[in-house]
Amino acid sequence: MGRYSTRDTTSSYRQLDIRVLQRKGFLRPRGWVSLYWSVNGEVVGSIQILAASDRVILSYRHQRYAEDWKSEEYSVLLNRTRCNYGGERIWFLCPARGCSRRVAVLYGGSIFACRHCYQLAYETQREAPHSRALRRVQNIRMKLGGSGSLADDFPGRPKGMHWRTYNRHCMEAEEAQNQSWPPWFYKMLARSVPAKPFSKPTQSEAANRMKTQGSTS
Repeated sequence: MGRYSTRDTTSSYRQLDIRVLQRKGFLRPRGWVSLYWSVNGEVVGSIQILAASDRVILSYRHQRYAEDWKSEEYSVLLNRTRCNYGGERIWFLCPARGCSRRVAVLYGGSIFACRHCYQLAYETQREAPHSRALRRVQNIRMKLGGSGSLADDFPGRPKGMHWRTYNRHCMEAEEAQNQSWPPWFYKMLARSVPAKPFSKPTQSEAANRMKTQGSTS
């Protein structure tokens, strides 16, 4: 089948997510509706959508480099699958020639097509292993109510969280932090200040932090 672009990741493209359209009610036949994309509160693109029972019609204008603006209008077929616990899920069928993959997200270039047709990778697939590990430990810290900074103390057990769950998060964070240092970091140890080593609070320390937080709230 034809290919439409050579850019690398999904974040480079405007996205048309079937779940967003469904939440906004744009999949119910009711005439043309508008969807906008914005960056920092400024509108940077828009598309008109007309829903029918088995498809949506997309209408928009696009420009490639210094070429003139070109208008596009075409149908994208929809597919429905039953969920295990009732109801149904709606999918796009990729409109690129020879594709018809069932997908939840289409990416906009000259046409809206699936990421396979544009040969796109997700942003996380381009991350180095240590970057993924760093993001993972930061997410765990923030999930527990702390900050994402490795220089701060590891957060104590949140109120209502079982100790078993908290200990699992601690072990996952410790493993991720041990994998988060980039190769060049070790060469700079003598000239830089490393992040605070991982240290899981004891149960008594965590209990004291909870008491302190409770007395100041």
